[in-house]
Amino acid sequence: MNTLFANLPTTVFETMSRLAREHQAVNLGQGFPDDPGPLDVREKAAQAVVHGWNQYPPMMGLPELRHAVADHYRHWQGLDLDAEAEVMITSGATEALAGALLALIEPGDEVVLFQPLYDAYLPLVQRAGGVARLVRLAPPYWELTEEALSAAFTPKTRLVLFNNPHNPTGRVFSRGELELLAAFCRRSDAVLVSDEVWEHVIFDGHIHQSCLSLPGLRERSVKIGSAGKIFGMTGWKVGFVCAAPGLMKVLSKAHQFLTFTTPPALQHAVAYGLGKPRDWFLDTRAELQRSRDRLALGLSQAGFPVLPSSATYFLNVDLAPLALNIDDAAFCQQMVTQRGVAAIPVSAFYAQEAVRSVVRFCFAKTDATLDLALARLGDVRHG
Repeated sequence: MNTLFANLPTTVFETMSRLAREHQAVNLGQGFPDDPGPLDVREKAAQAVVHGWNQYPPMMGLPELRHAVADHYRHWQGLDLDAEAEVMITSGATEALAGALLALIEPGDEVVLFQPLYDAYLPLVQRAGGVARLVRLAPPYWELTEEALSAAFTPKTRLVLFNNPHNPTGRVFSRGELELLAAFCRRSDAVLVSDEVWEHVIFDGHIHQSCLSLPGLRERSVKIGSAGKIFGMTGWKVGFVCAAPGLMKVLSKAHQFLTFTTPPALQHAVAYGLGKPRDWFLDTRAELQRSRDRLALGLSQAGFPVLPSSATYFLNVDLAPLALNIDDAAFCQQMVTQRGVAAIPVSAFYAQEAVRSVVRFCFAKTDATLDLALARLGDVRHG
């Protein structure tokens, strides 16, 4: 067995979801919405299964979807993409990430990562032979600083794996922070792989700024998107990869020998969905922002110090000011077993030097689900 994977612990998501089932808890841990997703998009997929082509589609993705991706990003982010040479469809963003890392890392290359981080990042980097250089972000603002980047970048830096908007913090990085990161990438001659799956799940008037729009990064960046996140259907696993032709040539070869292709019916439906009216995307954001605000208000009234969240499905609270003498992991264990609410300890997203006071809640739920969770939590100040 491969020792890297054989020695990995059970993920915190699996652990907390199991405890949620055992204790019939409200699960605000794993990040998926309560509803099944937009009906018209699902109907397009069903029609394509019954009446369409169900054999191998093109390895790079259906032309229909590749052009829809290019058109969508031109409209929303001002990107000028060649659909034939710079867009590829994958079986989810995680496959896109795995393929990019396998394609672009040689054994011994250093890879800059930002923690807290999505749990797949580090094992994938290590399996590709990369050596992780970790930048530690900390609450309440989770800011990128020149000092932290200077400590992580070295002459051996070959790739940077970045997530914006950022999970689990809900942070949307500023233009200044992004340009600072771009300067380090240029200086080190490093490729930036930018996980932008939350690009549409963004609030408070923020406008997503893609890595491909940053100074000097158009030819050295890989942008990764996700239909599952855009349409709130996390099980669909349809990802988008956008990169300059020189990078795409090797990225496509890695994809060819991972999943090769992605179900054609889902590709047809996603192509349709990306062309939905602008108001649909804005209304979806507004509804999620309303849910965020509902949970934030309830948590604040219950005595939880709520941290800012400008994107994703997640809201964090910092237990440190409460002086509970308990870390985030133990607190989450107590919540699920004693109060019937499951959340995720953010320390699980760190590889080292973890912040151990922050707890993440998912707000992409119905009002009834959020209200039940808040009722069960009670007032944290009263035990």
